[in-house]
Amino acid sequence: MSKTALIVGVAGQDGSYLSELLLSKGYNVHGIVRRNSVSENQDSRIRGMGITTHYGDILDTPSLIRIFREVNPDEVYNLGAQSHVRISFDIPEFTIKTNGLGVLNILEACRALGNPNLKIYQASSSEMFGNTVDDDNYQRKSTPMNPTSPYGCAKVLGYNLVRHYRTAYNMHACNGILFNHESPRRGTNFVTNKIIKGAVEIKKGLRNELALGNLEAYRDWGHSKDYVRAMHLILNAEKPDDWVVATGQSRSIRDMCEVTFNLLGMDYKDYVTTDAKYMRPHELNYLRGDSSEIREKLGWKPEYTFESMVGEMVNHWMEKL
Repeated sequence: MSKTALIVGVAGQDGSYLSELLLSKGYNVHGIVRRNSVSENQDSRIRGMGITTHYGDILDTPSLIRIFREVNPDEVYNLGAQSHVRISFDIPEFTIKTNGLGVLNILEACRALGNPNLKIYQASSSEMFGNTVDDDNYQRKSTPMNPTSPYGCAKVLGYNLVRHYRTAYNMHACNGILFNHESPRRGTNFVTNKIIKGAVEIKKGLRNELALGNLEAYRDWGHSKDYVRAMHLILNAEKPDDWVVATGQSRSIRDMCEVTFNLLGMDYKDYVTTDAKYMRPHELNYLRGDSSEIREKLGWKPEYTFESMVGEMVNHWMEKL
């Protein structure tokens, strides 16, 4: 009998790739989308996949309870969030409510179903660690969490709520502590796709320069396709737990610029400038995840390299523009 999955935030980058993965495994896939005044924006990443979508919002508990009862899922993936870290400084209250209280609402909706076999995945984030790094220059589950943004603070709340509900109510609730992951489906206001789209526009004569923030910020970047495979593995492990998903390699924003512009036969130094308006009030300097546990116990490993991920994104924009 086919399993039924409900994806909160199905219309995003990860939601679209996760939907493709689950559909390929024979799942019935349902997704929650928020109403958008431009309806084409609601399903641009998932149109034609065969997903059943429902209007709802993680801050609207009655809508969650209604959808959960209608769908009666075997697996719930919460990918819904205010997902832009820089913007979380501009709208901190909304970010805290959505990324913190929203997780509580989902957990309560799941608990109200009364299904002891229901499995719940929460999209946690490497932003929870902030600038805390272990002595070997990695971050792992045991690394203290000292977030440097409203986004990171809210994600810590959601992370701890999942752990609490798992213990208090014996729920199969899991956290995936995912480090940065990108793809051609990433929003263009995120730095990776901003760099790559901007570089292609320069290559095609559509602009003359690209303004960025802190070029010395380091991130552990992987591909969304690889990371949604990890989500499914995490949720279907024998026991619910928390897992770090990362490549184990850290690159700077400057490195991203260099690789991208080199692929296009250009030197980033001729085009990239910095602008204070793109700086965070509290900068997160360095992220590098230790994913040895999920590799050893669940057999996960990334298929994309940093270079192949960037190359795919460059090719996407070369074709689209």
